Amino acid sequence: MAACFTTAAAAALLLLMLVVTCCDAQPPPGFYPSKRIRARPFYRDFRNLWGAQHQSVGGAGATIWLDSTSGSGFKSRRPFRSGYFGASIKLQPGYTAGVITAFYLSNSEAHPGFHDEVDMEFLGTTPGRPYTLQTNVYIRGSGDGGPGRVVGREVKFHLDWFDPTADFHHYAILWNPNHIIFLVDDVPIRRYPRWSAATFPRRPMWVYGSIWDASSWATDDGRYRADYRYSPFVARFSELLLRACSPRAPPRCHAPSLAGGAGGGDALSPRQEAAMRWVQRGHMVYHYCLDPKRDHALTPECRRRRWPSFTTATMRRQPTTSTMPNNATS
Repeated sequence: MAACFTTAAAAALLLLMLVVTCCDAQPPPGFYPSKRIRARPFYRDFRNLWGAQHQSVGGAGATIWLDSTSGSGFKSRRPFRSGYFGASIKLQPGYTAGVITAFYLSNSEAHPGFHDEVDMEFLGTTPGRPYTLQTNVYIRGSGDGGPGRVVGREVKFHLDWFDPTADFHHYAILWNPNHIIFLVDDVPIRRYPRWSAATFPRRPMWVYGSIWDASSWATDDGRYRADYRYSPFVARFSELLLRACSPRAPPRCHAPSLAGGAGGGDALSPRQEAAMRWVQRGHMVYHYCLDPKRDHALTPECRRRRWPSFTTATMRRQPTTSTMPNNATS
């Protein structure tokens, strides 16, 4: 009798675990834009920007690394006014504190001191702790102020629902006249809408990738710094995907839709919205609009939205200082 009871109890426990795991699994987004774009040879669309001796190019991708002498970066050959910009990236495991790997859009070279920027930055970490993905938007010089005068729009996520060091994962930015959407493996994780002309980038931007030392702020607000005993720190980029409109493209050129199907559409589908809520509920660790230390007069969009209760209940605060070294772009 006891053996039968034990077997039944074990079966019930296993069933409960399966139900919990199923219910907690990431919902599929239902549409996979990265599968509809073909990668092209790296040198057709990109060129080295700095640290050429720390960059190796092959096929549709590039490997860049950082050591005590230099990091490295690359840049698209053309600017774009809108589009889908994606890269499959594999990050380095182990001790990577202080190191930033970045994939981003910027026009800092065309508009120094008054530039726009859309960032996906992978903040290095220490063993046993997840990477943090910092998404950010700068508009018309809001990232060009001195200490204490930078106005970022950071939203951060712990990459702990998968291992970004074990394999390549696809990270993308969709930028069109209505919104900016950040995606991980085709799942939207953040939507930044065009609240007003003053809070949205509209000037053409280039596409960049880089790796550099940001020890002053990247990991626990600079508590853990880059340790070059663990170098080289390597970031591998593959399948760099561009489907975008150049500044001179005709008006009918537009960024790909995320909705899928004939004619597409600009709004996220219900399945995409559900997948985004899942990521934000379980893995978002910082949102600039929910930071009581921020002056929200500088980010007026924060006062226009009612924030869902789960964000204030589950979000774990992290440092927000964001200062770049003079010899690197990110």
